[in-house]
Parts: sequence; structure tokens; C-alpha cells
Amino acid sequence: MITFEELGIDKDIVLALTELGFESPMPIQEKVIPLLLGAKTDIVGLAQTGTGKTAAYGLPLIQQTDTDSHLPQALILCPTRELCMQITADLNDYAKYIDELRVLAVYGGSSMDVQIKALKKGVQIVVATPGRLQDLINRRAIKLGQVKTVVLDEADEMLNMGFLDSINEILSEVPKERSTLLFSATMPNEVAVIAKNYMHDPIEITIGNKNSGAENIKHVYYTVHAKDKYTALKRIVDFYPSIYGIVFCRTRIDTQEIADKLIGDGYNAEALHGDLSQSQRDSVMQKFRIRHVQLLVATDVAARGLDVNDLTHIINYSLPDDLSAYTHRSGRTGRAGKAGTSIAIINLKERHLIKQIEKLIKKPFIAGKVPGGREICEKQLFNLINKMENVEIENSEIDSFLPSIYRKLEWLEKEDVIKRFVALEFNRFIDYYRNAKDINVSEDKQRESLHDKGNRREPRKEVTGFTRLSINVGKANGLYPNTLIDLINTNSPGKRIRIGDITLGSNEGTFEVDSDFGQFVVQSLEGAIFKDQPLSIQVVKGDSQKPIKERESYVKNKKYKGSKDFKGSKDFKRSKDFKGSKDGFNPKKKKSRKF
Repeated sequence: MITFEELGIDKDIVLALTELGFESPMPIQEKVIPLLLGAKTDIVGLAQTGTGKTAAYGLPLIQQTDTDSHLPQALILCPTRELCMQITADLNDYAKYIDELRVLAVYGGSSMDVQIKALKKGVQIVVATPGRLQDLINRRAIKLGQVKTVVLDEADEMLNMGFLDSINEILSEVPKERSTLLFSATMPNEVAVIAKNYMHDPIEITIGNKNSGAENIKHVYYTVHAKDKYTALKRIVDFYPSIYGIVFCRTRIDTQEIADKLIGDGYNAEALHGDLSQSQRDSVMQKFRIRHVQLLVATDVAARGLDVNDLTHIINYSLPDDLSAYTHRSGRTGRAGKAGTSIAIINLKERHLIKQIEKLIKKPFIAGKVPGGREICEKQLFNLINKMENVEIENSEIDSFLPSIYRKLEWLEKEDVIKRFVALEFNRFIDYYRNAKDINVSEDKQRESLHDKGNRREPRKEVTGFTRLSINVGKANGLYPNTLIDLINTNSPGKRIRIGDITLGSNEGTFEVDSDFGQFVVQSLEGAIFKDQPLSIQVVKGDSQKPIKERESYVKNKKYKGSKDFKGSKDFKRSKDFKGSKDGFNPKKKKSRKF
């Protein structure tokens, strides 16, 4: 096994690495370090987060730095404040025994005056986010004329965040005679363009397959109905009692809602999204790093650059809009050679996306089954027993209480004590999951009702098609396909309405519903309030629908035709809110309802 000394790393740095627990170089370090310690060269490194790339470029940078000079000699660009701080902390740890070496983190959200003062005192290595560094350049507060090495860390993420113009401006300030190192988890065209424009015959080093996921990450997907996603999330979390991970959602609204639900249900969770102030973000991340928070619910933007070790799971509550972002999500677990699991909770319409991601990461997904109540209870039970077996006992503190405890329990047999101990901690899971139903959906049973047999409704007669409706809110208002489906289901109690194509713009959209229920959905949602916006639902001109009296529907297991037999939900009682016309609908104006 090769050592850091054999790679050419100085003894002072090796001593610091030994104290940090580094025993031998990781694969990317074995390939990159000798190149950087040799002749000047440009390198493109394709590797997942957690493969050790910070040490791969950081150790040679530290070793080659001239501490007699107080001007920046190395510049490291990264996408986020969190990653900027993490890289700086790592470099300072590696350079523990290198006197006079100064590493400065430069990022937004912190005092620029403090950073300018630090630059004036002298630093050799600058770790920066592009936006703040560009501000310092424009203020002429930093001099980059002596920079010999530029590192673009997580280059694909920086481009995804719109930093291309900033990167171009920054690189124009750095001497052309330099080494440029580009590290990225994926190699999209935009990253390839940077490599072509700013690098000279770069050596490409790939750890694993290009654009692929880490080999030690297991990828699993669970298929459920959209309305059962949160239930699936809870069951997965309960099935892994020691879970420590990130739950990814698509929007800020979804992120906060899911976090609030988890917290309300007793889980140790926090939200991380763009609406939080920097101090709130720092507080959440600190609690997550020290494991006071078990589940971090985050958007992709908020989670970019997070560097947290030992995550056991990544849960994709929503798949990313840009599927390449899945690689970054999953790469946050299974780091430093450890195993990890990346989970996707999907509905049937998203099955094709799993196939696309498999091609992207070059690894297959495992089709999982959301665990049932018995499986979860068993897992929780043995987790409790394991904790009891491994608990540290403070004999000096507890011994004085034991005689009284023994006398209190002497009437119980050993088996009774064990049963009562288990029941005391475990009853809540048994009670919650006693009647838990199967929420898994398979392709061949996608139409099967998830209700117990005793609660099944009589089947409807076959419908002939869909009616397209328009809605006056869209994504800018927080309405997404899953939100719309939940909205329809919430306001259609006792009914199973087929939903077809959904097309949503920023401030409006259209969606298809079972033609037999077109007018019913209009009546259900018209005038309701969604996110403080009154809803307007109309049939799209040119779309036909059957008269309401022609349909045969079921409410509370009873047939009805027209208004005479209508016994709908509390919002559609016949008296004040409903008066039947010849078509069955001629509603009076109702009070708005909020969702």
C-alpha cells in the first residue's frame, strides 16, 4: 500500500494527516498528487463528492506555497459558502505545522470589511465563491497577479448556479501562465467549454465512470400514489431507525411543508431553503453536523456545497427537474469509501425518469417495497434491544438506587419485566401501524384501490375520455402537479377521479379530468382560495363534456343521478350551497375555503 511520503508529501504535512486519521491515499490522491508536485500541468478531475479531491489538490498547494510572500499564490473557486468554509477548514488542518501559511475564505453573507482587512495582512491561498470574489476585484481589494494555480471545485455546480460570467471575469484577472485544475462530478458541455477555453492539454483523471454515481451507493426507488408520498417517507424513516440524511424537495414551499409535517409527527428534522437568513442557515447546518438534527429537508440550491460526513441516506421526495442533479444529491452519501443509500419516492408517471437516471449514473435502481407495519415494528424493536445491550452503565451513579428498584419489581418475573420494558417504549409504533395498509403500487395493479376490501366502492361504468379545464394559478403561486392532484382529491371526498395531462405555466395552467366529473371539479374548486389567490376554474373552449345527469357516480357507496339523489361532501349540501338545474349544477356563490 502506497503512503503519502512515497507520493512526495513533506513530513510536516504527513504528521498533520496522521493526526487527522489519514492512513493511506485515496485513488484520486494517488493520481493527482504526483502530477501537481511534478511539472506544471492542467488537470480535469472527474470524481464524486467525498472521493478525497480536496486533499488531492490541497496537499500539493500547501507544500508548494512560498510563505515568505504575502500575496495570493493559489485561488480555489467553489459554488457555495458552506463548501468554501469546509475547504478552508480542511486546508488549515493539513497545514497545521506549516508556519506563516494563511488560508482565507471569501464568501457572501459575511463582512466584506473583515475580509479586506485579512487580505491586507497577507494570505497565500484564497478560497472563494465567484460572486464575492468578483466584488473584491471590482473594489480593487485583492491582487491576483501572483496566482500560479487556479482550482475550479465542483465546476458543474458553479455553472448550474449561473456563475459563468463571474468565472470568465475572474480568470481574465489571473496570469495566463498558470496551472488550472478543474474538478467536477459530471462533465456537461458547459464544463467542457471552460476546459477548452482556459486549459492547455489538460490531463483527464476519472475516478469511476464519467458522469456516474459512486460505486458504493445503492439506488432504490419506491412507487406509490402521489397522495401517499408523505406516508411512504415516514415508513422509510421508521424502517431505518439510525437514519442520518437529507430529504430533497423541488420547491421551497414543499421543503418547509414536509419539514413541518415531520417535526409535527415527532421526527428530528429541520428545513433548509432560500427563504432562510444566513444566520438561520448556519444554525440549521451546525445542528445537522453535530447530529442534533437527524433529517435535513432541503432544496437543491440550498444544499449545494454541503460537506457533511457519514450520511446514511439521501431521500428524493421529489426528483430534480434537471436529472443530472441526481448525481450530486446521491453523492452526498457513500463518501470516503463508506456505503450509502439513495432513495427515490416516485409515482407511476415518473417511472420513465428512473430509466433516464440509470443511463446517466450507469447503475441500476432496485425496485423497493415500502415496508409494512410488521416489518417496521420489528426493525424498531431490535433497534431498541441493541441500544439496551450497548448502553454504558455508570455503576457508581446507579448502584445506590438498585436495591429499591429490585424491591419494587420483585413481584414480576423476568419475562414480565422484559415485556413491560418493550411495551413502554414500543406501544406507539404498534398502535400506529396496527392497521397500516399496503401503499405500494405496481404497474400491473396501478388501477387497484388501496382501500381495505370492506371499504371498496362499487365500480363505476367505463368512462369515455377527459375534459380539459383551465386554472388561474401556476408554479409561481406554488402550484405543481402533485399539489394540484392533492387539491382535487381533497375537494372530492368519496370519489375516485381520473386525472390526465397536467400543463402548468408560471401563473396559469390546464389539466384534464375524467369527463364524467368535469363540471363537478369546476363546482368544487371555483372560488376557493389557494395561497391567498381565489381560484377560477373553467372548461377549455372546444373541449366537450357529458351533461352531469348522464353520469353514474357513487357517494358513500350510494348511486345517484342528477341533483335529486345528490348527497355530496359538506361543501355541497343541497340546501344553501346547491340547487339542482336540469344539468344538476347551478351553484349559488359559496364562502371561500382555504387550502
